[in-house]
Amino acid sequence: MTRKRNFDWSALRKEDVAGSRPAVTSSHQPTTDDRLPDTSKPPTTGDRVPATFSLRVNDLKQYAYCPRIVFYHYTMPVQQKPTFKMEHGKIAEEQIQRLETRRKLRAYGLGEGTREFQVWLTSARLGLSGRLDLMITTPQGIFPVDFKDTREPVYRNHRVQLCAYALLVEDVLGQPAPAGFIYRVPRDDVVIVEMTAALRAQTRESIAEIHDMIAAERTPAATEQRGRCVDCEYRNYCGDIFF
Repeated sequence: MTRKRNFDWSALRKEDVAGSRPAVTSSHQPTTDDRLPDTSKPPTTGDRVPATFSLRVNDLKQYAYCPRIVFYHYTMPVQQKPTFKMEHGKIAEEQIQRLETRRKLRAYGLGEGTREFQVWLTSARLGLSGRLDLMITTPQGIFPVDFKDTREPVYRNHRVQLCAYALLVEDVLGQPAPAGFIYRVPRDDVVIVEMTAALRAQTRESIAEIHDMIAAERTPAATEQRGRCVDCEYRNYCGDIFF
């Protein structure tokens, strides 16, 4: 892992400028669960989505992966069975937290700051809620960190998910989130993701699209990458793909 004494601002792309800091209008409370708050339950088939309905940050990642996963989750709720990957993720998460407390912030290119794990953030204005793996607060701003149990490259859906956390941080805490980090656990490395204007716009647009999709109960097109459909728990609903 590359270690630096200060945040490497030169590593960030300069073609876009991050948006301005919004006012604080939301609540901030830690939780041990990434479920929606009890006051904002998912709608069932035929129900209209209430104005205060809150999406999960994970929905943004799934929407970029395949929009139908999010659509079926809210309009045709299926009881999700714990998988080996889920259980393995919980164990890895505990191990990471123990190691992270001993890790210097220089691993992220940051000179000083404080860390907080498993931070629950919810914003009525954004219509979004989520549990952040790690939040690093520094004099330069707040940096969300998302742990990934993968050796693969950081894809667009991961960047959108991280950006959603950054938008929540800014809306809830009123502090700038100029960049975030994706920590790939098996590789023990950190990938810097700048919160550019383009990425922010894409993330906000996805949030709006998901809300509209659920409210209208409009089935979206499936992903064009059919390899993702093989192990999908919702594949039986896709009659236009699987006969």
